[in-house]
Amino acid sequence: MTDADNANRIQWEKLYEEMKGCRKCGLCDSRRNVVIGRGGKNPQVLFVGEGPGENEDIQGLPFVGQAGKLLDHALNGLMFSEGSYYIANIVKCRPPGNRAPTGEEAEACLPFLRRQLVLLRPKVIVCLGGVAAKYIVDQDAKITRIRGQWIDKKGWLVMPTFHPAALLRDEGKKEFLWRDLKKTKQKLEELEAGGFR
Repeated sequence: MTDADNANRIQWEKLYEEMKGCRKCGLCDSRRNVVIGRGGKNPQVLFVGEGPGENEDIQGLPFVGQAGKLLDHALNGLMFSEGSYYIANIVKCRPPGNRAPTGEEAEACLPFLRRQLVLLRPKVIVCLGGVAAKYIVDQDAKITRIRGQWIDKKGWLVMPTFHPAALLRDEGKKEFLWRDLKKTKQKLEELEAGGFR
């Protein structure tokens, strides 16, 4: 293990400890688990959702319920390898009743996501749904207006798209998510061909 690998491992361990012990907002009072993330630690793409649901809170992993299965199916269909992506959320603890996180809850948790971003160094970020787009792209972002468009945010390439849970309610959105993930895969191939990273 190189010195850089060891330093990275130590930073991850410190971050995990801080997240697991976090009491910055009221979500800590009802959580079963802090849901940090899943995937490769050297990913090409970071997927960001809004927050854990019941299944995620029980298992301590993001996107493991019905929406997660749909996302995994799409990623497998487009041949994203498991190590090529990482999945996280705006907030790490489940909001009661699976409601959207409040501004206060999101702001308390965003420094953790920023630190994950620095450690992961993905080539692109995919915002899964309007809440993720609001806190990553712009407070006034509307997912129906910006989905499917590449946005440069402080040097990061960002692709907003629908949250997989929205597809469970409206099957007509499946084609849009598929198209946006396909664009993401194509962009990663372009960046790799151009020698990025």
